[in-house]
Amino acid sequence: MDDDVSRRVALEVADGVATVRLDRPEKLNALDPAMFEALVAVDTALVDRDDVGAVVLTGAGRAFCAGLDFGSFAAMAEGTRVVVPREPLGAARALGQQAVHVWSLVRAPVIAAVHGFAFGGGLQIALGADIRLVAPDAQLSVMEVQWGLVPDMCGTQLLPELVGRDVAKELALTGRRVSGSEAARLGLATREAADPRAEALALAAQIAGHSRSATRATKRLIELAGRVPLAEGLQAEQDEIGALIGSPEQAAVVRRRLS
Repeated sequence: MDDDVSRRVALEVADGVATVRLDRPEKLNALDPAMFEALVAVDTALVDRDDVGAVVLTGAGRAFCAGLDFGSFAAMAEGTRVVVPREPLGAARALGQQAVHVWSLVRAPVIAAVHGFAFGGGLQIALGADIRLVAPDAQLSVMEVQWGLVPDMCGTQLLPELVGRDVAKELALTGRRVSGSEAARLGLATREAADPRAEALALAAQIAGHSRSATRATKRLIELAGRVPLAEGLQAEQDEIGALIGSPEQAAVVRRRLS
């Protein structure tokens, strides 16, 4: 990992909670190639970490992420098209998609703490999280149409699941800004939080305190809902519960609760 990449995203792990911080505050954590590479590298490193029970995703400074760096837009205005072949990461092949899709591959639940701005690609990164806590005065926008683009970082696939197809189209076709309060009403955010980072850390600590096997299995099962035939989803429930009941970890949980 080169110096630019290594400085873009910070990772801290303490007491079973990993904090991933977009760390380019002087640019409102705008996305440039180094930021994309750093996100994929850091998040991929979390996929199989057994010491992590929950992840908090946040941004340094005044914003969660203001979207694509203006330098990238300037290159587009000159007709520059850069497509770099990559090895697939789960279902994603493009770098921007991988920076979002990787959250679904991380076994631990991921909580995004959104403050300030979450525009365009920045919003799509938050959409990849399992839970989104958003400051009431935050500003969110599916902004790509205002730049002659489409949401190409998993946004068109994730938005309809959260807000419904009609609202997803309205947001993506207008690029209008919504407050954190409206985002919560629409389902774009899980709920409002006056201090999203503090509440995300508290929630992450609560989740990390539960059985890792149970929280990871729960995430896997809910990820299947609506994406596989019902019979397959129901069988997956039985497979997961069969693996959990009587396992050393589950038995220890029962003993603690009965003591």
